[in-house]
Formats: sequence, C-alpha cells, structure tokens
Amino acid sequence: MEREVRVRFAPSPTGPLHIGGVRTALYNYLFAKKMGGKMLLRIEDTDQNRFIPGAENYIFEALEWCGIKLDESPIVGGPHAPYRQSERKPMYMDYAMKLVNEGNAYYAFDTAEELDAMRERLKAAKVATPQYNSITRNTMKNSLTLPEDEVKRRLESGEPYVIRLKVPRKEEIRLKDMIRGWVMVHSSAIDDKVLMKSDGMPTYHLANIVDDHLMEITHVIRGEEWLPSAPLHVLLYKYLGWESTMPEFAHLPLLLKPDGNGKLSKRDGDKLGFPVFPLNWVDPFTSEKSSGYRENGYLPEAFVNFLAFLGWNPGTQQEIFSMDELIDAFSIERIGKSGTRFDQNKVKWFNEQYLRAKPDEELAVYLLDALKEHNIDCSPEKAAKIASVMKERVTFPQDFWREAQYMFIAPETYNEQVAAKKWNAQAVNIFEQFKNELPTIEVFIAAEVKNLLNSILERNGVKLGAVMQALRLAVTGVEAGPDLMDIIEIIGKEETVKRLGTAIEKLQPFVLKTV
Repeated sequence: MEREVRVRFAPSPTGPLHIGGVRTALYNYLFAKKMGGKMLLRIEDTDQNRFIPGAENYIFEALEWCGIKLDESPIVGGPHAPYRQSERKPMYMDYAMKLVNEGNAYYAFDTAEELDAMRERLKAAKVATPQYNSITRNTMKNSLTLPEDEVKRRLESGEPYVIRLKVPRKEEIRLKDMIRGWVMVHSSAIDDKVLMKSDGMPTYHLANIVDDHLMEITHVIRGEEWLPSAPLHVLLYKYLGWESTMPEFAHLPLLLKPDGNGKLSKRDGDKLGFPVFPLNWVDPFTSEKSSGYRENGYLPEAFVNFLAFLGWNPGTQQEIFSMDELIDAFSIERIGKSGTRFDQNKVKWFNEQYLRAKPDEELAVYLLDALKEHNIDCSPEKAAKIASVMKERVTFPQDFWREAQYMFIAPETYNEQVAAKKWNAQAVNIFEQFKNELPTIEVFIAAEVKNLLNSILERNGVKLGAVMQALRLAVTGVEAGPDLMDIIEIIGKEETVKRLGTAIEKLQPFVLKTV
C-alpha cells in the first residue's frame, strides 16, 4: 500500500479487558509493526451509561504489561487527538447532518413505548427478527413519514429524537475480509441503526467510522462479533464519500471455551479455575474480585506468546517466540477462520518454558522476595543455586518458595506412606554411617557427597535404590524433588548431619514395625 499502515485498538471502558480483547490488541500491534506502521489506542466511551470507573486505566496498564507499545493514545497523545470519543462529541453531529441532508439518514421521534408496540406487532405477525427497517420505518414517527413543517416544529421545540441510517431496501452489500474472503449481505437483513442518540452522543457505528476515517486507519482488525456490523459500516463509508479510503477489514475468530462449546466468558474462568483477564480486577460497585494472569504468576512474555497462537500459527514447528520474533513471523493470512479452544494447560506450559529460560540470578529474585516475607536470610548466590535445581519443577515464580521451603526449614513431619515402605533397619544403618562420615568431606559438593554415599553402600552390599527414597525423606520430609545430592550440597554439611540424626530418632517406630 502507498499509505502508511495505521491500525487501532478501540475498547470501551465498561469493565476489565477480556483476554479476547488483549488478543485483538496484540494482532493489531504485530501487524502494524510487521508492516512498519503505527498503532493507536482509542477509547470508545460514547455509551456513558455503561462507563465503569477504573476501566480505562485498567486498559492502559494491561497493554503496557503485555509489552504492546502504542504510537498514539490518550496518554501519549498524537496528531489526531483527542483519543477519547467523549471528547470528540461536537464533531459527530456534523457528519450525521451530512447524511440527513443528503437523504441517507433521517430523524426519528418514536418513543420507547411506540418502539415496543412496533416490535410486538411484528412478533404477532410472526416476523422472525422484528426491527426498524426499510419497511417498518413507513409506519413510524420520523422525518420520512411526517410533514416537513411538523418535523421542523418538533426539532425547534426540543422534542427528543434520534438520527437513523436510511438503509436501502434492495441492495447487495459486499466487502472483502482479509481472513474470510468476500462477505455479501442483502440490505433487507440490515435495520436502520441509530447513529445519533437522543442525548447527543453518537452510537458506536457512526463514531467508529468517523474516527477511523479522520485518524487515517488503513486496517480494522477486530473480533468476529463485529462482522454483522461490517456491511452497515460499508454503507456509511459510501454515504460519507469515503469509499476510496475505506480500511481493509479482518474479523478474528472467537476464543472458545475449553470444550469448544461457545465463546469463552468470565463465568467459564470462574467455573474452571483460570483467569480470563490479564490483570486482577475489583468491581468498583460490587467489590467482586476477578483474578488476572499477572497476579497469578504468569510472565507477560509467556502470556503474549500463548495469546498469539490462539487463532494464528507461524506455519512451522516453532512455538517459543519473543515479541520481535512474533512481529517478524506474523501475517493476517495465517489467522484461521474457525474459533479457537482455550487451553489452560498450554498457557501453563508456556510459562514453564519462559521461566526455565531465565538466568538463575533472575529467578533467584523471586525466591529472595518470598524469603524476605518470611524473615529468612539468604545470599543471592545460594538463592541462584536453589533456583537452578528447582526451575524444572516450577510453573510460576511463587512456586520457588513452595518447592524450596525444606532448603531453609528442617522437616518436622515426614510422609508416612514412604516411611512405612522404605524406612527400615538397613536404611538406618546406612544413614548412621553416612551421618558420621559426612564431616570428613573437605570440599562439600554434590559429587563428593555422592562418592561417600556410594562407598558406604558398596562396603555394606546395599543398592542405591534400596535407600534413596528413605534418604530423601530424612533430608527433606517429602518423597520427590530435584537431585538429592544437589539438595544436600545447598543445605550444607552441618544441617544435613543434624537432619539425619533427627530423622533416625523420629522415625524409629517404623524400624520397630519392620523388625
């Protein structure tokens, strides 16, 4: 294209940003950067009745956490400011009036009661989808049915009205979607949408088209739920004389529930135990709390990588992508048409991969932060060692403390099932010798600890497998974990000797049972 690629993400501040919205923002961002273009954020707050305090800041914070850098927005500004539709209110009426004056829109004075009565008449007549359209408009109270002088009188008296688009009765409306190909809709299936509400605010349809045109948007990448509105928007571009600069459309597939039956909702997350929002959210009116991926311990890079694959694929076997790699690989053509099932296990897998790829020193910070909360001192070097042996066993940063507690706190209880099976006189005999000879190791490292244990086992004619789980139990209190020799090295000589002595004493009843 000769024009600079310009895309926009245009959410409404009506609550927390659903991850489907975050994916839409991400795809816009990837496409813009791939094409060397710009991405802007526009807040579509024309419906003041649905405005939720805090929702706008939530949107800003969520996009920032995801690493989506905006070129223009209410915060960073830009050449097409303001970027809140409520602050652009005066201009919309001019475009609505252009449509009225050229015969493509009209004033409608119908009351709510009259609209309800119309719908009931249509229902009684077995009309499948009762709507205000090219047929029913002729029976209603509007500037197409009322005398011109009466319309003027009503307007001058301040009577409430809306402005509706005059949709043609018999016209085929076509648009080429970048994902779905040609979409054709007959105008008889489209109702005369309200463009300007009685409070003087534009509806989504008018404000969206006017702003996209004035902000020079070249591509509209949005959710599939907006596809039914696309033909209406094509009409508006045509009637406003902007057909030649109309953006290209791409309607993204739905995010589906894990079972594939229906669109993913907040209730699904609550029911199945996973977040559907990027960040925690507290409803300002009900104080209801909804959890977010950030606060649940997901890394933004993992979250973004996961989202990118919900509807798009690179055409290769590669799954781990940095943001720069996603930008380089991204293309609209590789977005599917079908809805994509949400897989919570997959996002956990991505988080694990990103955690494991981090340097031990960086992972150590997660553990050190948790240790501070528990008033436990630990050197960065020791924390890095622990992170190194634990990182294959964690999914979230908070798991480092949960998995590594026994590195700092000696076990007070032991897994009784393991003790009943593995703790016996033979094991105790080996551990007594091991405990007594550990102090002789001069360089206390895992390899030397293992050499000592093997020599003791060899002279006693005992196999390693016969005592290994019992030894882990004595040192950690649990039945599984990273390499035990690494654990003993980190815990240290004195602490290991002490723990062996305690276990031998406390688990004596299990020896007596086996005798």
